Amino acid sequence: MIMNRDNQTLAIRALKNAAPYIRLYKGRTFVVKAGGGVFADTRITRALVEQIAILHYFGVRVVLVHGGGPQLTELSTALGVPTRMIEGRRVTDQKSIDVTAMVLNGLINTRVLGICRDLNIDAVGISGVDAGLVRAHKRPPAPLQAGGEAVDFGFVGDIDAIDTTVLRKLLDNGLMPVVSPLSADDNGTLLNINADTVAAALGAALNAEKLILCTGAPGILGSLDDPGSLISYTDLKGLKRLRDEGRIADGMLPKARAIEDAIRGGVRRVHVVSYQAPEGILGEVFTNEGTGTLIVADINALTQAEQQGSA
Repeated sequence: MIMNRDNQTLAIRALKNAAPYIRLYKGRTFVVKAGGGVFADTRITRALVEQIAILHYFGVRVVLVHGGGPQLTELSTALGVPTRMIEGRRVTDQKSIDVTAMVLNGLINTRVLGICRDLNIDAVGISGVDAGLVRAHKRPPAPLQAGGEAVDFGFVGDIDAIDTTVLRKLLDNGLMPVVSPLSADDNGTLLNINADTVAAALGAALNAEKLILCTGAPGILGSLDDPGSLISYTDLKGLKRLRDEGRIADGMLPKARAIEDAIRGGVRRVHVVSYQAPEGILGEVFTNEGTGTLIVADINALTQAEQQGSA
């Protein structure tokens, strides 16, 4: 590729504009969560990991948490294991948990590590089971709504505690953890935990500067059917209002809960960006305008410049 002087000027200008953010975030911790939809397309997967690689090269301590819902559904169907979803969460029986381990800890985690090797990122694949990273218990049957029928999600876990020791050791040695959300209880029974939930818990436990959720949508939308209704920024009150009005539904419900948990747990900022945009993460992190949705505890804490373009 030959770069002319105009392109050089644009590239240098972009670096100068990004320099304050690079200084600000060097040495800080970002937790990035990528949904399984990312991994359905090799090109999109690589583009996303390339963006994460740049964060890593700039000295950001990145923890990548991945899901695998579409791949899990595909393999379950091929093996004749039925898939049942309730309010965006997967019901997991004994056969399903076996498939979950194969997909999350095997197929997807290893695929991401392969791309990291090609990009010269020293990455290490782990799961919530490793070194007691995510301690959980089996979710008991409970009604989703008052007076409703109790639902048993099977081998689905709720988090009891996070032990970040293994993550901090990896990060302190310049390694990037790639985390599968699969966990286990104290008896070693494998449990499936929503990847957004795990990412939020890790972000809070690590006192992360940012939690970045990569989704198929451009961010949080004001209207579910209108991709152009992107909300640039909001706060916890605004998020609750969107949910109460039914403008957050299905797979976005666990994300909304994860966002709330992360911010209340101490994560300063949460970003929802599109994994389909080749510069979705970098544009959100290194520009004032951003590319997705920024969520903070209280909008009033944002400066006027930040309200003109999320940073």
